[in-house]
Amino acid sequence: MTPERLSRACLVCGLPLSGALASVLSLAGVRRSSRNPNCCTRCNVHIEEGRLVELTMVFADLSSFTELTARLGAESTYEVVDNYLRAAAGVLTAHGAFIDKYIGDCVMAFFNAPVKREDHAAAAVEAARGLQLRLPALSKELGHELRASVGIATGYARVGRLGSDDVKDYTAIGDVVNQAARLQAQARAGEILVAENVYARVAGRYPGVPREVLVLKGFREPSAAYRLKADGTAGFALWLDHSPLRLPLLVAAAAAAAASLALAAREHAQRRALELKHGCVVVTPSEKRRNLLVAALSFAALLFVGMELALHSPEGAEFRRSIDLRAPGER
Repeated sequence: MTPERLSRACLVCGLPLSGALASVLSLAGVRRSSRNPNCCTRCNVHIEEGRLVELTMVFADLSSFTELTARLGAESTYEVVDNYLRAAAGVLTAHGAFIDKYIGDCVMAFFNAPVKREDHAAAAVEAARGLQLRLPALSKELGHELRASVGIATGYARVGRLGSDDVKDYTAIGDVVNQAARLQAQARAGEILVAENVYARVAGRYPGVPREVLVLKGFREPSAAYRLKADGTAGFALWLDHSPLRLPLLVAAAAAAAASLALAAREHAQRRALELKHGCVVVTPSEKRRNLLVAALSFAALLFVGMELALHSPEGAEFRRSIDLRAPGER
């Protein structure tokens, strides 16, 4: 099965889920499960209960939900959220996820149960990446910008039906569930925030992402996490942001900008002296525009370097943390 396409047969029993034979089986009530489309409804009903299983949990939340509701009203917001949840569930299940439940505008899913797979952590990250890449097209379809924050964690949980004998109540309970939810709460719009053990399995695809230590609500010990971007650029960008090369590059940029300003000022002074000496204009309008452009770019470069240094000072770091820790609905 390719990640972008659902399996043609049940991954548990092998019964066909598409094609002519699948149509015949559907008459007997055996069809593709709505919660795990890679399994048939018969296998879904007989999922093994009460197991401790290593799972990779995914929480994918629609960002700025409160703002969206205030701007669109309840009816339009319902339509937008419904389309988002359908799209999210479609992408996740196409990568092998089991949809646990929907919590408002957030979808909760897990990998590696009931269908076992060795690459469940990598599959979860690829599913989250696929969702983030799907949102620009969905935003265009709906006429509203949609962005999601995703949290992913791997760990052991107890799976089974909770509170009833209905297969719809099949869920997972464990610290890994809470960890993924807390990571999602600290992920920014457009980000995939993954636990350290998840990143260890995808580091080759996202090299150089800096390690962060976060305090997650309800956890005694700080948790290490990594911020990923769907376009794959975050790894290099964040690496450069924390790299020892950052300061030398900023110094080099500032030196180049200062040198450009000094050369421009010297050239202006020389031409001004010639004008006074010979009584004629020796600077053309195009040269004046060029000099102004050089000066503007140099000033902009110096301003950028100054802002970078300020934001990475202790006071700037505290300011950035205060922004990062805002509630998801405020982002």
